[in-house]
Amino acid sequence: MTSLKGKVAFITGGGKNLGADIARELAPLGASLALHYNSASSEAESKKTEQELVKAYPDIKVKLYQADLTSASAVENIFAQVLKDFGRIDIVVNTIGKVLKKPIVDITEKEYDDMFAINSKSAFFILKEAAKHVADGGKIVTIVTSLLAAFTGYYTSYAGSKAPIEHFTRGVAKELQPRGISVVAVGPGPMDTPFFYPQESPEAINYHKSQALGGRLTDTKDISPIVRFLVTEGGWITGQTIFPNGGYTTR
Repeated sequence: MTSLKGKVAFITGGGKNLGADIARELAPLGASLALHYNSASSEAESKKTEQELVKAYPDIKVKLYQADLTSASAVENIFAQVLKDFGRIDIVVNTIGKVLKKPIVDITEKEYDDMFAINSKSAFFILKEAAKHVADGGKIVTIVTSLLAAFTGYYTSYAGSKAPIEHFTRGVAKELQPRGISVVAVGPGPMDTPFFYPQESPEAINYHKSQALGGRLTDTKDISPIVRFLVTEGGWITGQTIFPNGGYTTR
């Protein structure tokens, strides 16, 4: 397995759920970890993740950062902080996202603005700063959604605000190709996390489960090894959107 000793991975949303599981995949390979969390509501769980990793892997550096990354200046600032603390960035994994399930006739302008700020705008400026600062030969991964390969209603603002990332990914992959940097989007199926359930009725949950292998939702641990592969041996994959979802949907 490829060693990441001496490398630095910056994971947005890295304090819990999928981001934390990705950190747990990279730490054994020797990567030092800059882990971001959004707000005070995630602080306790993020600190628990930090402590777990520091105890298990004393040879790597782990540091937490808190920020709302829906402005270009906030993204610039956090990249500057990570570079100051670690000296380099080799891997960027962006797991930031917000789900909204509503008929379009019920979506307010504020909800629209919030969805695009969190899902699209933040991703754009994270890719911009990653393009400026990731070391040659580095890796950039953005988490999107399998809904980009689905034909359904009620997720218009969610899937719509994630969809631009596919175009961002392709463009940035071409721009960074001469520097040997791979850029990939990963679209999991509906994931068994606290973000999923508030949006869904019991009937919808059962339907989502019925569409995938094993009659279950995607687990974060289904996705984290795929991200590990993409930032190690799988670095030849670039400019793609991958849909690891147990057969939930495809193009």
